[in-house]
Amino acid sequence: MGVEEGYFGGEDGSEDELDERRDLFRYVTADNAAEYLAIMDQFTQTLLTDLSAAEVSEALEKRGIVLSPEDAETRCGSLVRWKNLMPSARDPRVPTVAALRYTRARFQVTRLGGTVHRQVTKVLQMRDGAREVARELLGSMATLLSKILRQAHHPRSIDAEALAADVTTVFTNQAYFADSIRDFYAYLSSVLVRYDLAGEEYASFKGLLLEYVHLIDTDVSRHSPAVLKCLEDLQPVLDHVLNALDSLPGLSSADGAPVERLPGRQYNDWAELQAWYSGGEGGLSGPAQLRAAAESALGQLLTNARRMLTPGGTGGARRSDLMHLAGLFAQASVEEAHRGFSAAFGAYPARHVSFGPEEAGSRDTASTSWWDASPVDVPVSLRERGDRTARGRTARVPDPGLDITRLQEEAAQELAARRTAGAELAAAGVLDGVLLTPAARDLLLELVSMALAKEVSLSEVVRVDDVELNVAVNVAESDTDTVIRSDDGDTTFLCLALKASAADGVRPGDAAGESAADESAADAGEDQQPPAEAGGVL
Repeated sequence: MGVEEGYFGGEDGSEDELDERRDLFRYVTADNAAEYLAIMDQFTQTLLTDLSAAEVSEALEKRGIVLSPEDAETRCGSLVRWKNLMPSARDPRVPTVAALRYTRARFQVTRLGGTVHRQVTKVLQMRDGAREVARELLGSMATLLSKILRQAHHPRSIDAEALAADVTTVFTNQAYFADSIRDFYAYLSSVLVRYDLAGEEYASFKGLLLEYVHLIDTDVSRHSPAVLKCLEDLQPVLDHVLNALDSLPGLSSADGAPVERLPGRQYNDWAELQAWYSGGEGGLSGPAQLRAAAESALGQLLTNARRMLTPGGTGGARRSDLMHLAGLFAQASVEEAHRGFSAAFGAYPARHVSFGPEEAGSRDTASTSWWDASPVDVPVSLRERGDRTARGRTARVPDPGLDITRLQEEAAQELAARRTAGAELAAAGVLDGVLLTPAARDLLLELVSMALAKEVSLSEVVRVDDVELNVAVNVAESDTDTVIRSDDGDTTFLCLALKASAADGVRPGDAAGESAADESAADAGEDQQPPAEAGGVL
């Protein structure tokens, strides 16, 4: 049996084409997968690589992989069955018997095999972290589509080569942008579902989500309307674009098989591109999907924050504690591990506790087996979600009548206290050296502040009345200070003379016939003193 017959003799001609495509991925998970990957690397590192099994064995030996020529030929035969490789044409005329060893069976990679291996290599080399989104391509796409639109409006002067370059760049940029968006949101999803996301890692990821996702959404919102407008304007003149692209030399198959053309050469390509930005027939557009994904990610982030901050919830992640416990188990002896497990997880011998015969109804006692004991009712929220928060009907809105009554009583008590302070202050008269309660002293500070705000210069007596509290205070400049004494300390009014009285001008304890005018005249006569340099309150 020849080489070709040995490799293809077992093929089932009725095998479905889809199953054949699945076979292309077998070498990734088959036994000796590392050897298969190394062999495929040799066939895909250059163009039109044509190798025999002996050459493959020598090349792998340089990489530190020991594989005999017989085993290399067996591996290549398996790759041929899976359609990753195909037998290459060989020249049987060789100068020596040794050269026949290298030409006995030669192989080269198939188109689909090379495509699969490039994708597999890319996946194996990818990092688990986030991938930046090529958001800058959106602005470039809007510019290129504007250029294409301008050329399409003048079909006689179209530069087909430049037009083809712009069209290919637009579709390549769109594909790369869409791929980077999918990878980024897949990374977000993989992180957000982690229950152990907490602490500094949560803070850094929160910054990534709030800043970078907002940046992407801003760029998409700014450029996508311009891209969609250009695509809509291109629809009436799209025939000119496609005709110009068809006029360029292209690839045709000798056997009449369809040729996979570059993107942008068919109506369906432009329809799919426009549907990505507009949503098509009732579908969700790409920008709308991005906004929905951002809102979903933000909602999951808030859920994680609520889980960490809710007192009745399960609290923060215990990943660090469990890792520490695992390290202790790794270093412990068997006896210490059993003791540590019992202490950490409460795995002590099970016991029932009985509260005495006077208890109504039968209860499980220490002698009752767990098989016969009644089951313990565990709330659904604790059993399924690990959430200890109480759930049930929302409490009714409380009656505000009691609160209103309480506030009214507090206001009445406060007014009575202020009136008592006002009566005490009004009865004090000249205030220098008097002893006042802290409440009366605070009321005096309020009235003096009103007087100082009323008059910038106190060359004359300034009177401030509080009719509701029935108290008045006369304030004037003086060469001496006024000192008010209280249980919590002394208050000094620099270069001010203060006198308190009733609001109607009658001091408590004065003669009944003394008038308010006489009192004012007496105050004016007493307060006529040379003006001081400055006045203030400490």
